[in-house]
Amino acid sequence: MLVSYSSSSEEEPENIQLKSISKRLRSWQEDEYSLKKHKPEEHAPTSREKDETKSRLPLPSSVLDMFTEEDENTLTEDRVQHRGRIRSFKHERGNWATYVYFPYIPEEGFLELLNDMTKVAASHGISLTHTDEFHLSLSKTVVLKHHWIQPFMQSLRTGMAHVNRFICTAEKLKVYCNDDKTRTFLAMEVSTGQTQLLELMKAVDSILMEFNLDTFYKNPSFHVSLAWCVGDSTQHIQKECLPYMQSLVDSHEDGPFGLGLDCQELRFKSGNKTFSFPLR
Repeated sequence: MLVSYSSSSEEEPENIQLKSISKRLRSWQEDEYSLKKHKPEEHAPTSREKDETKSRLPLPSSVLDMFTEEDENTLTEDRVQHRGRIRSFKHERGNWATYVYFPYIPEEGFLELLNDMTKVAASHGISLTHTDEFHLSLSKTVVLKHHWIQPFMQSLRTGMAHVNRFICTAEKLKVYCNDDKTRTFLAMEVSTGQTQLLELMKAVDSILMEFNLDTFYKNPSFHVSLAWCVGDSTQHIQKECLPYMQSLVDSHEDGPFGLGLDCQELRFKSGNKTFSFPLR
């Protein structure tokens, strides 16, 4: 029987190839071990590092307040969230919606009367929403840059330093619509205190002009807004609702209802910040 054997010359290339692969594997393993061996180890912070961390002083609130404008500017454009209201100007970072006003604190019987008036509007297909903060405006809503807030506030404080407090009254209902025709307001127009309001308006206008901002209306109708609805419903409310609403005001259980506004503290609101200026 003849048996065929492979010659040594045929085995040689295969052995050489295996030896080469084994050599490379050992080399990679040695490199990996070397990297692990020389890798810096993580260590817990020393007592000195802990002391340095503790010794860092917190930032003062005055500095932190400089970076809070996003608080007011993070509101979305969702109409549902804003009950259908539409911004009168485009939102931009660093721009703050600003206005000057007198707050009105509701008197006894006021909210009950207002509820009755909104029911009258609802019976005629108008859905009125109560104003969030009852107030009398002395300026339009303007856009104020964040870095202008402090100088604007200082100018307003200086301008109001010698103004005496006074009383305003209002008893006649009136309907207003904003410049963009996006909202209609039911309000009470001021009947006494107009002279003092005009003087204050002129003082506020002069400050607005310093900052190149829009001044108030040329022939202002000072009023306290009570409720609002989306869109321009001026004609509808005036013709269908206003006579019935005014009769509720005139025939109030204690006599004709007169809204009394104690103008003793002027306010300036910019974004989510409100500043007060007590009058003399």
